[in-house]
Amino acid sequence: MRVVFETERMKYSHTGLYYYCLNLGNALLNSAPLDMQLSFYHNERAELVFGDDKNYIKQKSIDKFLKLSWKGFDLYHANYQLSPYLPKKGKTKVVLTIHDLNFIAEGKTPAKIKKYLGKVQANIDRAVAVVAISNFVKEDVEKHCKLGNKKIEVIYNGSNIDPEKIKLASPESPIDGPFLFSIGTIAAKKNFHVLPFLLVNNNYKLVISGIIQEEDYYQKIKAIAKSLGLEDRVILTGPVSEEEKYSYLKHCSLFVFPSLAEGFGLPVIEAMSFGKKVLLSTYTSLPEIGGKEAFYLESMDANYLQDFATNKLEMIIQGEDRSDEIKAWAGQFSWETAAKAYWDLYQSILRS
Repeated sequence: MRVVFETERMKYSHTGLYYYCLNLGNALLNSAPLDMQLSFYHNERAELVFGDDKNYIKQKSIDKFLKLSWKGFDLYHANYQLSPYLPKKGKTKVVLTIHDLNFIAEGKTPAKIKKYLGKVQANIDRAVAVVAISNFVKEDVEKHCKLGNKKIEVIYNGSNIDPEKIKLASPESPIDGPFLFSIGTIAAKKNFHVLPFLLVNNNYKLVISGIIQEEDYYQKIKAIAKSLGLEDRVILTGPVSEEEKYSYLKHCSLFVFPSLAEGFGLPVIEAMSFGKKVLLSTYTSLPEIGGKEAFYLESMDANYLQDFATNKLEMIIQGEDRSDEIKAWAGQFSWETAAKAYWDLYQSILRS
């Protein structure tokens, strides 16, 4: 049986969807049943990250207009809720993974929200099975979309951190002195601009890594840091390699992630894989993913954050060592577990 795994979004490196496709794709390859052949629908200019000997179908920009039939393939797994590449008709069955409906919470116009919801709905209508990456996403989809008699299955993402590579992280800290660390696309929905307030009345530095998606927002973060007299302690690195990320995670005093819109929040699990304490917002999926082993910001008000920095931050950092418990929590999120769940789903569809 022939399965197509859509990796078109991997043309955008250093993003959550890139690493989702990379890690799940590799896990699927490693656990593929003997009667299943996996092919990757891969951008023609992207590196063949799964190995030169694997099955690739070249994705071209014009494909979204041509609407490929996918004749000869039994199942197509669309890994992006707004994907325009699903087979529109024919015998090929479709599995759709929905990562989030963040566009609803991002301040877009009602017309754009309606447009995007229409695209998601069309993909749901074409699919025979729908997967959400968290219970939060599942509930969001059930609230805003029409599922008919389709059931949404929740399959959690795994951690991108290779336990063996943790040992290879540099013993030398990349930053002089103690620091807080965060990582993600530099965009308003990540809410990074509140983090400089956590440096008030202490000596910590703040490192934020990630591609700059919104230049105005990048400048806003820098302006707030300057207004607080903290521009020398707020460091925006841009995108970093996996090795550099490991180094920041290993040596940071606390991982901070105040995002307002997360379908899952992979960076949280990455940090917890190192046994790091994490400080999160209470929005969307983060309480579900961080669970009882995380700390939470109850407000994004500047006065609250400065009071938190003064009276609570050091207590969290210097408090009880629960690194073993934190690692154990993170360990439940595995790409091997996710791949098994997806293969079980594929097989149940194709053998029904």
